[in-house]
Amino acid sequence: MRRTWRWILAVLIAIVLVTALVLWLLLRGSLAELEGEQALPGLAAPVSIERDALGVVTITAGSQADAMRALGHVHAQERYFEMDLMRRSAAGELSALFGPVAIDADKRMRVHRLRARTEAHLDTALGDNPQAVHAYVDGVNAGLADLSVRPWAYLLLRQSPSPWQASDSVLAGLAMYADLQDPGNQNELALRRIRDVVPPALHALLAHDGSSWDAPLQGEPRGDAVLPDATQLDLRTLAAAPTAPAADADAVGSNNFAVAGALTADGRAIIADDMHLALRAPSLWFRVRLRYPDPQAPGGQVDVSGFSLPGVPAVIVGSNGHVAWGFTNSYIDTADFRREPANAQVTVHEERIAVAGKPDVLFPVRETAWGPILHTHADGSGDALRWVAHLPGAVRMDFADMARAGDLDQALKTADHAGIPAQNLVIGDRSGRIAWRLVGARPDRGPGCVPQGFNTLQDNADCAPWPIRSDAAPALIDPPGQRLWTANSRVVDDATLAVVGNAGYDLGARGQQIRNLLATQDRFDEHDLLAIQLDDRAVFLQRWWVLLHETAEHSDDPSLKRLAAASEHWDVRASANSTSYRIVRGFRGEVLDAIESALLAPAKARLGDDYLPPRLAQLEGVVWPMLQQRPANLLPPGVDSWDALLAKAAHTLEADLGKQGPLQQRTWGERNVADICHPVSRALPAFTRRWLCMPADQLPGDRDMPRVQGPSFGASQRMVVSPGHEADGIVHMPGGQSGHPLSPYWGAGHEDWVHGRATPFLPGKAEHVLKLVPAR
Repeated sequence: MRRTWRWILAVLIAIVLVTALVLWLLLRGSLAELEGEQALPGLAAPVSIERDALGVVTITAGSQADAMRALGHVHAQERYFEMDLMRRSAAGELSALFGPVAIDADKRMRVHRLRARTEAHLDTALGDNPQAVHAYVDGVNAGLADLSVRPWAYLLLRQSPSPWQASDSVLAGLAMYADLQDPGNQNELALRRIRDVVPPALHALLAHDGSSWDAPLQGEPRGDAVLPDATQLDLRTLAAAPTAPAADADAVGSNNFAVAGALTADGRAIIADDMHLALRAPSLWFRVRLRYPDPQAPGGQVDVSGFSLPGVPAVIVGSNGHVAWGFTNSYIDTADFRREPANAQVTVHEERIAVAGKPDVLFPVRETAWGPILHTHADGSGDALRWVAHLPGAVRMDFADMARAGDLDQALKTADHAGIPAQNLVIGDRSGRIAWRLVGARPDRGPGCVPQGFNTLQDNADCAPWPIRSDAAPALIDPPGQRLWTANSRVVDDATLAVVGNAGYDLGARGQQIRNLLATQDRFDEHDLLAIQLDDRAVFLQRWWVLLHETAEHSDDPSLKRLAAASEHWDVRASANSTSYRIVRGFRGEVLDAIESALLAPAKARLGDDYLPPRLAQLEGVVWPMLQQRPANLLPPGVDSWDALLAKAAHTLEADLGKQGPLQQRTWGERNVADICHPVSRALPAFTRRWLCMPADQLPGDRDMPRVQGPSFGASQRMVVSPGHEADGIVHMPGGQSGHPLSPYWGAGHEDWVHGRATPFLPGKAEHVLKLVPAR
């Protein structure tokens, strides 16, 4: 019997070992080829692909077409699954991979019919150099075919990848539209519905579009709200329904700033850029250097380094030795609803959603000349949406021409044809000049159309369906102060704002902090700008710390006393070991939640199921004057005094923190723990996080300061570079280059991003060289 059990145990162990070996071999089979020689169909001449210690790729080719073909090959081998997710998310095709769980997400995007629109206007999207895009597509499919085993994530999902098409590169660009803009235009709709049912003075508070933290490049700060008196608004007399405040959603955006040559020792312009997005492993971006001859480039040669987006044949932000450029999301108004009557002419498109393991789902999309109908009312009328992403030219591959721009003026001409989501472009050239320009697709609204509000057939009869444009955009070139900054807050003056609109500009505290830091020096180098990017000082919370302690001084409330004692030493910074930052931030959050709920409660009572929570990005500019003036007419119902409101906020916060242990040990890092994982990790057992997630580091930084950082949101890249001085440039990138957990480049460079250690902008010494040769 013992021998039998030993034999059974040995067999079981052998089966486990063989299974593990097979799985390991399967996983290794989808690793990118790093060395040797490989044939690539379509090449005109050999191409060299070098990788340094971090997996940063240098492609040296004999032409742009060969460089794009090689870039597609590399992107596919390192990131095909992630590329696939981008095209599917934009097209509403995730259910074909993930099954019924993704149907609702697919419907939210399928209503826009982005694949159908892309294929109908593909020639426009490919721009003036479609050959480069087609070469990239061929390279992608060759790179996928050259893997011994399909990418590992498909094995887990029991799926096979579909080939890449030119339209998929356009959809990858449209995925950025969906990420950076609101495909449902919900905030505008929410505020319109609220406007229709609350007193004008209440709507004016909710829609207030600035604060004392404003730091625009053009025009004056809007300032805090002027509070209405009791004759205009009295919250105590309005019917109200309990409502939770809108979720504290991450503001998708970025920082970029620049100093001109007059502020550097040798006349160099320096650009800093860090794009704040959802974080994952691998990174959204892929670092690359492209070198190839081009008769349209200065000296007949392109040499561009920076961050590419797998799926798109271009360097998105970077430097080419002559110009350097970076982006922040602009938050101009790029979409308008229009109320269509019940008898409006409607076309119905039957969209078919493929679902893994289940029958297809038919999804009818009703569309007017204005756009798809997203909401239908009881009377048969509908809310149709017009969004720039629907229209031809929203994505144009011509922005890749930035790689050959020779100076600031040429770069700005390239921006005229940029088919990208509307962005704040900050750019500098080798001569030391700098500029800001609104770049990307924006509505070309005619007379009778306004960028704010809700267009209706009755009061906007002259508002015809508008086209889009990207030329003749607002700009600030060679600023007198030799400095530029943007951080998703309002950039432009009132006159320009009336044209481009406001889709939810962020609080200006971050931009003001950057502006003020730039004003403290008259000489800069790359490390000075990196220090600004890494600034985690909570400047705008200073007054909240004072408020907490002043309130505690004049109160016998024990909760206030304990919170004040635990935060007695004001750390100023959102550092991982700071208790005071976590307490003050939490205190402010509780106060804002209470006031926001009170301001929205009358609308909730009137609207019922039609109520949508708006994102009130500028609420600080309303709440702070309330706390300073303490008007009885704006006191939330059920609260006896403003002191009582502050005490209640303290009670709630202390109870929440106290459940976790002593207050003095509740640090910011305890809450702000990295949660940066591969997309498929959410569907797998928890133990797989060891292999599919970056380390659970306690992270410094937060929103409303330059070092924006949450558990899975923050700087998706950092870059500081001077054109012509790229060897002195600095980068950071979380998550690493490769999408394969067994790759040496999985997570490579991530630790430098966590700790803010400078990583060279240019690739380092080649550790692996792959030679691609024309196929015979």
